[in-house]
Amino acid sequence: MAKPSGKAGKKAGGTRPRGSAAAGDDTEVIALKLPAVPLSPEMAAYFGKCEEKLGFVPNVLKAYGFDMAKLSGFVAMYNDLMLAPSGLSKLEREMIAVAVSSHNRCYYCLVAHGAAVRQLSGDPVLGELMVMNYRAARLSKRERAMLDFAVKLTAESWRVEEDDREALRRQGFSDRDIWDIAAVAGFFNMTNRVASATDMRPNSVYHGRNR
Repeated sequence: MAKPSGKAGKKAGGTRPRGSAAAGDDTEVIALKLPAVPLSPEMAAYFGKCEEKLGFVPNVLKAYGFDMAKLSGFVAMYNDLMLAPSGLSKLEREMIAVAVSSHNRCYYCLVAHGAAVRQLSGDPVLGELMVMNYRAARLSKRERAMLDFAVKLTAESWRVEEDDREALRRQGFSDRDIWDIAAVAGFFNMTNRVASATDMRPNSVYHGRNR
Protein backbone atom coordinates (compact mmCIF):
# COMPACT_ATOMS: atom_id res chain seq x y z
CA MET A 1 0.00 0.00 0.00
CA ALA A 2 1.35 3.43 -0.92
CA LYS A 3 2.16 5.84 1.85
CA PRO A 4 -0.22 8.81 2.12
CA SER A 5 1.09 12.02 0.65
CA GLY A 6 1.10 15.35 2.41
CA LYS A 7 3.23 17.39 4.80
CA ALA A 8 5.02 15.67 7.62
CA GLY A 9 2.99 15.49 10.83
CA LYS A 10 -0.39 15.40 9.08
CA LYS A 11 -2.60 12.45 8.36
CA ALA A 12 -4.14 11.68 4.98
CA GLY A 13 -6.86 14.09 4.05
CA GLY A 14 -5.23 17.00 5.87
CA THR A 15 -6.63 16.02 9.28
CA ARG A 16 -4.80 17.21 12.35
CA PRO A 17 -2.54 14.79 14.21
CA ARG A 18 -3.66 13.49 17.56
CA GLY A 19 -2.73 15.91 20.33
CA SER A 20 -2.85 19.05 18.19
CA ALA A 21 -4.12 22.25 19.78
CA ALA A 22 -7.08 22.72 17.44
CA ALA A 23 -8.97 24.88 19.92
CA GLY A 24 -5.98 26.81 21.21
CA ASP A 25 -7.09 26.16 24.77
CA ASP A 26 -4.75 27.37 27.54
CA THR A 27 -3.07 29.78 25.08
CA GLU A 28 -5.15 32.76 26.15
CA VAL A 29 -7.95 32.44 28.70
CA ILE A 30 -10.08 35.22 27.21
CA ALA A 31 -9.88 37.53 24.21
CA LEU A 32 -9.99 40.71 26.33
CA LYS A 33 -6.82 42.35 27.62
CA LEU A 34 -7.68 42.65 31.31
CA PRO A 35 -4.57 42.58 33.53
CA ALA A 36 -4.87 40.42 36.62
CA VAL A 37 -4.72 42.14 39.99
CA PRO A 38 -3.15 40.62 43.13
CA LEU A 39 -5.36 37.93 44.65
CA SER A 40 -6.98 38.70 47.97
CA PRO A 41 -5.93 36.35 50.79
CA GLU A 42 -9.33 34.64 50.53
CA MET A 43 -9.03 34.08 46.79
CA ALA A 44 -5.37 33.05 47.02
CA ALA A 45 -6.44 30.34 49.48
CA TYR A 46 -9.27 29.33 47.15
CA PHE A 47 -6.92 29.03 44.17
CA GLY A 48 -4.64 26.90 46.32
CA LYS A 49 -7.56 24.66 47.22
CA CYS A 50 -8.36 24.24 43.52
CA GLU A 51 -4.76 23.25 42.82
CA GLU A 52 -4.87 20.74 45.67
CA LYS A 53 -8.22 19.15 44.75
CA LEU A 54 -8.29 19.48 40.96
CA GLY A 55 -4.63 19.78 40.06
CA PHE A 56 -5.24 23.12 38.33
CA VAL A 57 -7.10 26.43 38.64
CA PRO A 58 -10.15 26.57 36.33
CA ASN A 59 -9.69 29.19 33.66
CA VAL A 60 -13.02 30.82 34.49
CA LEU A 61 -11.51 31.88 37.83
CA LYS A 62 -8.46 33.32 36.09
CA ALA A 63 -10.78 35.19 33.72
CA TYR A 64 -12.33 37.01 36.68
CA GLY A 65 -8.90 37.77 38.14
CA PHE A 66 -8.91 41.39 36.98
CA ASP A 67 -11.43 42.35 39.69
CA MET A 68 -11.46 40.76 43.15
CA ALA A 69 -15.03 41.86 43.90
CA LYS A 70 -16.31 40.17 40.75
CA LEU A 71 -14.19 37.06 41.35
CA SER A 72 -15.38 36.74 44.96
CA GLY A 73 -19.00 37.24 43.93
CA PHE A 74 -18.73 34.64 41.18
CA VAL A 75 -17.12 32.07 43.48
CA ALA A 76 -19.70 32.65 46.22
CA MET A 77 -22.65 32.27 43.84
CA TYR A 78 -21.18 29.21 42.11
CA ASN A 79 -20.41 27.42 45.37
CA ASP A 80 -23.85 28.19 46.79
CA LEU A 81 -25.73 26.98 43.70
CA MET A 82 -23.60 23.98 42.76
CA LEU A 83 -22.12 22.67 46.01
CA ALA A 84 -24.34 23.73 48.91
CA PRO A 85 -27.04 21.39 50.31
CA SER A 86 -30.04 21.15 47.99
CA GLY A 87 -32.88 18.84 47.07
CA LEU A 88 -31.05 18.53 43.76
CA SER A 89 -28.05 16.22 43.63
CA LYS A 90 -24.71 17.57 42.43
CA LEU A 91 -25.14 15.47 39.28
CA GLU A 92 -28.58 16.93 38.61
CA ARG A 93 -27.18 20.44 38.95
CA GLU A 94 -24.35 19.62 36.55
CA MET A 95 -26.88 18.15 34.10
CA ILE A 96 -28.78 21.44 34.18
CA ALA A 97 -25.53 23.31 33.53
CA VAL A 98 -24.80 21.17 30.48
CA ALA A 99 -28.34 21.22 29.04
CA VAL A 100 -28.48 25.02 29.31
CA SER A 101 -24.96 25.38 27.89
CA SER A 102 -25.80 23.03 25.03
CA HIS A 103 -28.76 25.18 24.04
CA ASN A 104 -26.54 28.28 24.22
CA ARG A 105 -23.61 26.50 22.50
CA CYS A 106 -21.20 27.67 25.17
CA TYR A 107 -17.88 25.99 24.45
CA TYR A 108 -16.33 26.68 27.86
CA CYS A 109 -19.21 25.35 29.94
CA LEU A 110 -19.86 22.33 27.72
CA VAL A 111 -16.25 21.21 28.07
CA ALA A 112 -15.94 21.89 31.81
CA HIS A 113 -19.37 20.71 32.93
CA GLY A 114 -19.56 17.87 30.44
CA ALA A 115 -16.48 16.53 32.23
CA ALA A 116 -18.26 16.97 35.57
CA VAL A 117 -21.26 14.94 34.35
CA ARG A 118 -18.90 12.18 33.21
CA GLN A 119 -17.20 12.17 36.60
CA LEU A 120 -20.28 12.31 38.81
CA SER A 121 -22.31 9.81 36.79
CA GLY A 122 -19.44 7.43 36.07
CA ASP A 123 -20.93 7.25 32.57
CA PRO A 124 -18.90 8.86 29.74
CA VAL A 125 -21.72 8.23 27.26
CA LEU A 126 -24.17 10.21 29.38
CA GLY A 127 -21.72 13.09 29.43
CA GLU A 128 -21.54 13.08 25.62
CA LEU A 129 -25.31 12.78 25.22
CA MET A 130 -25.86 15.71 27.56
CA VAL A 131 -23.49 17.86 25.55
CA MET A 132 -25.02 16.90 22.18
CA ASN A 133 -28.73 16.52 22.94
CA TYR A 134 -30.09 15.50 26.33
CA ARG A 135 -33.33 14.36 24.67
CA ALA A 136 -31.44 11.45 23.13
CA ALA A 137 -30.37 10.17 26.56
CA ARG A 138 -32.33 7.50 28.44
CA LEU A 139 -33.18 9.76 31.35
CA SER A 140 -35.60 9.20 34.20
CA LYS A 141 -38.91 11.09 34.09
CA ARG A 142 -37.62 13.27 36.92
CA GLU A 143 -34.44 14.19 35.04
CA ARG A 144 -36.29 14.83 31.79
CA ALA A 145 -38.85 17.11 33.47
CA MET A 146 -36.05 19.04 35.20
CA LEU A 147 -34.07 19.57 31.99
CA ASP A 148 -37.14 20.40 29.90
CA PHE A 149 -37.97 23.13 32.42
CA ALA A 150 -34.39 24.47 32.48
CA VAL A 151 -34.18 24.62 28.69
CA LYS A 152 -37.61 26.23 28.33
CA LEU A 153 -36.50 28.82 30.85
CA THR A 154 -33.37 29.34 28.71
CA ALA A 155 -35.08 29.51 25.32
CA GLU A 156 -38.48 31.04 26.09
CA SER A 157 -38.59 32.19 29.68
CA TRP A 158 -41.74 34.24 29.07
CA ARG A 159 -43.67 31.04 28.32
CA VAL A 160 -43.02 29.40 31.69
CA GLU A 161 -46.31 29.10 33.58
CA GLU A 162 -48.01 27.09 36.32
CA ASP A 163 -48.36 23.97 34.18
CA ASP A 164 -44.56 23.83 33.91
CA ARG A 165 -44.10 24.11 37.66
CA GLU A 166 -46.81 21.53 38.26
CA ALA A 167 -45.05 19.10 35.90
CA LEU A 168 -42.02 19.33 38.19
CA ARG A 169 -44.10 18.79 41.32
CA ARG A 170 -45.55 15.62 39.80
CA GLN A 171 -41.99 14.27 39.54
CA GLY A 172 -41.35 14.89 43.22
CA PHE A 173 -39.71 18.30 43.13
CA SER A 174 -40.57 20.66 45.97
CA ASP A 175 -41.13 24.35 45.45
CA ARG A 176 -37.63 24.94 46.88
CA ASP A 177 -36.25 22.48 44.31
CA ILE A 178 -38.02 24.42 41.55
CA TRP A 179 -36.33 27.58 42.81
CA ASP A 180 -32.96 25.80 42.70
CA ILE A 181 -33.54 24.51 39.16
CA ALA A 182 -34.38 28.03 38.03
CA ALA A 183 -31.41 29.54 39.89
CA VAL A 184 -28.90 27.09 38.39
CA ALA A 185 -30.35 27.56 34.91
CA GLY A 186 -30.31 31.34 35.33
CA PHE A 187 -26.70 31.34 36.54
CA PHE A 188 -25.47 29.35 33.56
CA ASN A 189 -27.37 31.53 31.12
CA MET A 190 -25.36 34.41 32.53
CA THR A 191 -22.02 32.61 32.51
CA ASN A 192 -22.62 31.22 29.01
CA ARG A 193 -23.09 34.70 27.66
CA VAL A 194 -20.04 36.13 29.40
CA ALA A 195 -17.94 33.18 28.22
CA SER A 196 -19.12 33.58 24.63
CA ALA A 197 -18.66 37.35 24.65
CA THR A 198 -15.06 37.02 25.86
CA ASP A 199 -14.12 33.82 23.97
CA MET A 200 -13.32 32.14 27.28
CA ARG A 201 -11.28 28.97 26.78
CA PRO A 202 -11.52 25.94 29.08
CA ASN A 203 -8.52 24.19 30.59
CA SER A 204 -7.40 21.59 28.07
CA VAL A 205 -7.16 18.97 30.83
CA TYR A 206 -10.97 18.74 30.85
CA HIS A 207 -11.07 17.18 27.39
CA GLY A 208 -9.54 13.87 28.42
CA ARG A 209 -11.04 13.46 31.87
CA ASN A 210 -13.35 10.56 32.83
CA ARG A 211 -13.65 9.11 29.34
